[in-house]
Amino acid sequence: MANAHASLFQQDELLYRLVLQTPEIVVSGEPRPIYDALFSSVISQQLSVKAAATIKARFLALFPKNYPDPALVLSLPVEQMRAVGLSRQKIGYLQNIAEHKAAGKLEDDQLAHLPDEELITQLVHIKGIGRWTAEMILMFALHRPDVMPVDDLGIYNAMKRLYGLEPPHKQARARMLELSLSWRPHRTLACRYLWQSLNNMPEVSSESQK
Repeated sequence: MANAHASLFQQDELLYRLVLQTPEIVVSGEPRPIYDALFSSVISQQLSVKAAATIKARFLALFPKNYPDPALVLSLPVEQMRAVGLSRQKIGYLQNIAEHKAAGKLEDDQLAHLPDEELITQLVHIKGIGRWTAEMILMFALHRPDVMPVDDLGIYNAMKRLYGLEPPHKQARARMLELSLSWRPHRTLACRYLWQSLNNMPEVSSESQK
């Protein structure tokens, strides 16, 4: 059966044909709390999915009911967090996230309704959270439908293959953004198909963290 999502991208013949010929992606799931998504994202930075899942499970096991209460995160000895596999840099990032949560700055009812760019601006103020990480949270935790992560290496590689992009990644970003305009308002879904075309869903952050 033809992929029904293909009709969303008829203005882009190359993407239309790509989607038409691939299995339909099932998009579902309730939004995740931003606080939880930030913790997961920081733990996952520069790690494979399997390694990140192992470290996250060990980290959450340090807390009652596997919930990293901000006060407990901030009171936990660094060496105890190091013992579960976290680097000192990541521990600092997690503590900073916990400080923001404790200060009431990461409440979903205050943030989840914000427009994409405004929410990204809020999130990148947190040490350790760059634009790429913020965009992944919008796409996979909040299920925002129209996010275009031009900094993602996988998206660049997929578009390079599909459109024959020649410039290096940094120089190609403007062209990537231009090509994506015809996918609106479904750029998140388009990116999922681009990642799928490489069999490479985003696993590791390619951004330079602050």
